[in-house]
Amino acid sequence: MGVIDKGISGSGEVHATARLGWLRASVLGANDGILSTSSLIIGVASAHTSQAGILLSGISSLIAGAMSMAAGEYVSVSSQADSEKADLTREKRELGSSWDSEVSELAGIYRQRGLDDLLAHRVAVALMKHDALGAHARDELGISEATAARPIQAALASACAFALGAILPVLTVVVSPLRLVSWSVSIVSLICLAILGTVGALAGGTPPWRPALRVIFWGVMAMVFTSVIGNVFNN
Repeated sequence: MGVIDKGISGSGEVHATARLGWLRASVLGANDGILSTSSLIIGVASAHTSQAGILLSGISSLIAGAMSMAAGEYVSVSSQADSEKADLTREKRELGSSWDSEVSELAGIYRQRGLDDLLAHRVAVALMKHDALGAHARDELGISEATAARPIQAALASACAFALGAILPVLTVVVSPLRLVSWSVSIVSLICLAILGTVGALAGGTPPWRPALRVIFWGVMAMVFTSVIGNVFNN
């Protein structure tokens, strides 16, 4: 779908907004990896399982979670890609059968953005002569190179982000004495969650304190609940 955005920016300049969606998705995936894996580890550790069993549960959570994230993201983004492809096919057909009405449609969009009638029509004609499908994809459908759905890339990014987050509590299990596993995993995970909450807030241009506190609160809640469940099964 790279043809869609040709000619939009000849400078090759890359803006932060083009990366913002992926940064937020990566932070969310890593946050999920830390929270779900650390909570599972704490629940298993609270049941006084052996260190090998705790480590196995953490590794299993890492692998299963990463695969689940990849599968879910792939299916979701594939559906988006299919919709985009169908929209582009329909738009291409309309361009072939009713060129003048498509020019008027595009000019109407530019008028709504503040151009006068004459300038809007001239811009629409010029852009459609250069790349008719790209102009309509970008300005009518909202599809561009930066926003186009990429299922494989999305799946890999989600899986890697989850795994990178989940590996932190797993490594903590490896280096911690058995009697301190729950506390060590809790402290390391909460610190990492706070850092990720701060990064996500800064990426969105908002003050970091409230998002960091929110993610710490829900992290504590998840860990407390799984710890209680582990202790119940230990009894």
